[in-house]
Amino acid sequence: MAKEILSTTGEKLGEITLSKEVFGVEPNLHVMHLALRRQLNNGRQGSASTKTRAEVSGGGKKPWKQKGTGRARAGSLRSPLFAGGGVIFGPKPRDFAISMPQKARKLALRSALSSRQDQLVIVKDFSTLKEPKTKLMASALKSLNLNGKVLIVADLKAAENQNLELAARNIPSVKLLLPSNLNVKDLLEADSVVITEAAVNEITERLSK
Repeated sequence: MAKEILSTTGEKLGEITLSKEVFGVEPNLHVMHLALRRQLNNGRQGSASTKTRAEVSGGGKKPWKQKGTGRARAGSLRSPLFAGGGVIFGPKPRDFAISMPQKARKLALRSALSSRQDQLVIVKDFSTLKEPKTKLMASALKSLNLNGKVLIVADLKAAENQNLELAARNIPSVKLLLPSNLNVKDLLEADSVVITEAAVNEITERLSK
């Protein structure tokens, strides 16, 4: 499966053959859904907490005698029935994490990449960004005809991409990812996915195993 390699000015530099095992599989919607659920659940803090009647302060004394007042019997003002009392079945700190086999996680990524074939743009690198300026990044996006949410997958530490992070960070619609941090949620949310040639090779090597 061949795809054009472009420069950030929109010029065609050549072609790259994308692995059918990684970029051309039949998307497995069920596995993608599981991976997305796992990612969202694992991002939850799970730190919400309330106090039960045993944990709230006060309420040691019986508020009124058991009989003769005409009121319902009560043993503590910290009962859930009273203001300032404990909470019944309230949230407690918990772990929402979901586990998922590594093979299934890789299949989900391959499915997500394959489902974005039409929105995939391969660029050689971002060496044309000579300075870390937003204006240069905006010009590159315009040259590549990219609108809406743009996901850029590149090695930010590489010399040819050294200005990419600073040039793109002031553009709200652009998100940068390292190839090792590729995930289903960002792939599905983006309107366009831009991947450098080096990142394509790294992703192919990792997901082919």
